[in-house]
Amino acid sequence: INNVHFPVTTLGHGRRLGIWTQGCSIHCPGCVSRDTWDTEPRHRIALDQLLAGCAGWLAEADGVTISGGEPFDQPDALRELLQALRARCAGDLLVFSGYANEKLFAQHADILALADVLISEPFVAHAGQTLALRGSDNQRVFLLTPLARDRYPADLDRRAWEPQRRLDLMMEGDDIWMAGLPEPGAMAKLRDKLRA
Repeated sequence: INNVHFPVTTLGHGRRLGIWTQGCSIHCPGCVSRDTWDTEPRHRIALDQLLAGCAGWLAEADGVTISGGEPFDQPDALRELLQALRARCAGDLLVFSGYANEKLFAQHADILALADVLISEPFVAHAGQTLALRGSDNQRVFLLTPLARDRYPADLDRRAWEPQRRLDLMMEGDDIWMAGLPEPGAMAKLRDKLRA
């Protein structure tokens, strides 16, 4: 696990628990989560320990968003996590993946049966960055359950759906980090403003 935070308001419906996995074999050029790529033993955590730490948040959360890194690089752990969350959370379970949806549905249908929303495909910066809940416009949203279809508009391409491109800012000790999908060029602007 790279990080866990509550509340996250920019990566799905309502106030959500965000879980970021550590380790990614895809390495999309331009990824804003480069810190999640490396697989390191210091990021390992037992599922029971993770769930115990999240118990209070799960009671309040409108849903859980799992991102990364690449969650499907740990398919057995992802399956167990989604099973446990399904038993503990009445909200929707949204999973981001940089893999193509065809691969995910062919190889991990059992895992997807535990999720409400899948956002798939690799990040491609030149594909544009205008659509809700997607880092790049080539990415696809799959509303897998009635709960997902109730909470998310069938036409997620509408600009009116919130959250759009906003960021949640979190401060933990000396660390400041963000969750969400930044506007194109936003990170460079932020670095320039911080330097100034």
